[in-house]
Order: sequence, then structure tokens, then C-alpha cells
Amino acid sequence: MHQFFSSIQETMNYVVPFLIVLGLVVFVHEAGHFLAARLFGVRVETFSIGFGRELFGWNDRRGTRWKIAWLPLGGYVKMFGDSDPASSGADEKVADFTEEEKKQAFYTQKVGKRFAIVFAGPLGNYLFAVLVMAALFTAAGRPYTPPVVDKVIENSVAAQAGLKAGDVILTIGGSKIGSFEDIKRAISLNMGTEVEISFDRDGAKRTVTLTPEVVITTDRFGGKHKTGRVGIVSTRQEYLKLPIGEALQAAVGETWSLSVSTLKGVGQMIIGVRGADELGGPLRIAEMSGQVAKDGLAAFVWFLAVISVNLGLINLFPIPLLDGGHLVFYLIEGVRGRPLSEQAQEAGARIGLLLLVSLMLFATWNDLVHLRVVSYLRSLFS
Repeated sequence: MHQFFSSIQETMNYVVPFLIVLGLVVFVHEAGHFLAARLFGVRVETFSIGFGRELFGWNDRRGTRWKIAWLPLGGYVKMFGDSDPASSGADEKVADFTEEEKKQAFYTQKVGKRFAIVFAGPLGNYLFAVLVMAALFTAAGRPYTPPVVDKVIENSVAAQAGLKAGDVILTIGGSKIGSFEDIKRAISLNMGTEVEISFDRDGAKRTVTLTPEVVITTDRFGGKHKTGRVGIVSTRQEYLKLPIGEALQAAVGETWSLSVSTLKGVGQMIIGVRGADELGGPLRIAEMSGQVAKDGLAAFVWFLAVISVNLGLINLFPIPLLDGGHLVFYLIEGVRGRPLSEQAQEAGARIGLLLLVSLMLFATWNDLVHLRVVSYLRSLFS
């Protein structure tokens, strides 16, 4: 019995942080759509956190149904005139709307307003991440490691290139380096590629060219990743509390770096430099949420901001059914002066659904392999 309750407790240690993280970033995303719709006078019928059957909810004074649904893997805002929660098209009854109803319907708005309402979701995630990071940098400080080499590993790429302890890294591949974290990011993104590094040694600027070696690392969650390594080490760790203005500027920079790194990582998966097994789904997020929550509030808040950036970025991918897919359709409509045909939009929706389902299944399979569920099931039948 004690073991049973311990298992329940351990499960809750992962489930609760996961629900908090996903619930917050989904709420922020949908709130972006909601606020933009209200700004342009579009009526919002439903604001849902989760999919499927409603667990509980309430109506506000403007008639919007706010609800929590039983499957907490996303959410949606259904606007007046939408045919369904995915906003895959206009309701068939739109043609019969009165003039007053048309003013409040989503699909009767000018294309610029529709574009703004859809774009507001990912924008909300980005603004939320910036504000969360800025608050963290102001209250707890921004992690900072000076870009100074404390040790060069023997026979490493850096040692062969002539780098020494005490060197201050200035640029990598033309990108300015302000911290050791910047060095790690730049090296990882240039693994297996020749790159130029400039550094300061005793007041004199020098330059070397080297190729970061590709290594397989295992993170604390057990995941394996390809990354770059040159063989330099720093033993310094500082936290700099920033004034609000500098904190906001630093948060914007971090958000930009996270987005660029994610896009470059996806590109490397596509061309085969990184393994597609690094792609994680909801189970991996749940595991990471629970682990990060144990590291304290600051680590959890940082993870929350990172997930918000990723959600905003993924939704901007030009895939039908995602916000990015809708935005592409609206851009085409703006250029052509009229929307794509219903057949074209329906075909795009089918392709988008196929891509999303395939991606979700693949990510979930990776999660099950990562969590050793697959190997366990195989052992039962071998």
C-alpha cells in the first residue's frame, strides 16, 4: 500500500507541473487571439483550455463560454462564424447573417484584421516569454559566465588550434560573443562546420579557424543529442541582476536566440545532421516539467518561458490548421484580392491534419522509446 501511494505521489510530481506549464502557455496563446478579436469587435463564442468534453465552465457577460476540457493538450478560441474550433472555414450560415451579425463574425472581417487576430496568438507567447524572462533577470539575476577560457582539454580541437587558458573569446563565425553560454550555442550550431574564432590574448586580438567535432551527449533526462565540442572549459558562474530596461533587452535577445537555435535545429534534423529522435512530445515535456520543478522556482520559470517561445514558434510554421497556415492563406488573399478556393483550402486542411497527426505520433513514439516503455513492452514478449 505504501508503494502504491508513493507511485501516485511520484506521478503527481510530474503531472501537476506539466499541467501548470501547458495550461499557462496555452492560455496565453489563446488569450492573444481572444484579446485581438475583442479589439476588432469580433464575438468570441468559446475560450477552451483543453479539448473534448467540458469538465466545468462559465459564461461571461458578453456571452463567451469559458471552459476547461478533459484533454489538456492544447486549447482553442472559437469565434462567431467559425465552422469549428480549428477555424478551418466559415460557417455555412454566414451568408444568412444580418448586417449586425456580420460585423461580429470572424470570416466577414477584412483580411488584415483576420491576419492580426491569428498572429496575436503566437505574439502573445513571445511577449509572455519576454516578460517572464525579464522578471527573472530582475529578481533572481541572469545566468552569466564570462567568455574566458579557464581550461583547454588536451588533444582537443581547441588545443590543436592553439587556444590557451586565459583567452577571451570575442566572436565565433562573425557573431559577437558576450558570455560562455554564447560560445556553447555558437559551437553547437556550427558542429562539423569550419568556423573562425577571434579572441583576445594579453590585449592582442588573434584569430583561429577550427571545426567543432560532433559528439553525442546524454542530458539529465536521458535524451541523446548531437552537439558540437571544441574542448574549452569555464569554471565561472555568476548571476547578474539587471535593471528592468536591460532585463527586457536581454529577454528579447534570449527569445530571439532560442527561436534561431530551434529553427536551425529543425533544419539540421531535416538534412540529417541531427537525429530526428531528439524530437519530443507531451510525455517528454511532462518529464522535463517534473524534473525542472525540483530544481526550484527560477528554473521552472525559465522552462515556462522556453516552452512559451517554442509554442509560439511552432504555431508560426506554414502548416494548414496551425496559425502559420492561416497566415499564409491570408497573405495569398491579400495579394490576389480574393481568398483561395474552398477546394484548395480544404485540401490544405487535409494535408495539414495529416502532417500534424504524423508529427504527433512520431514525437509520442520517440517519447515512449526515451522513457523505455517500448523496450519494456518488447521484453514482455521476448
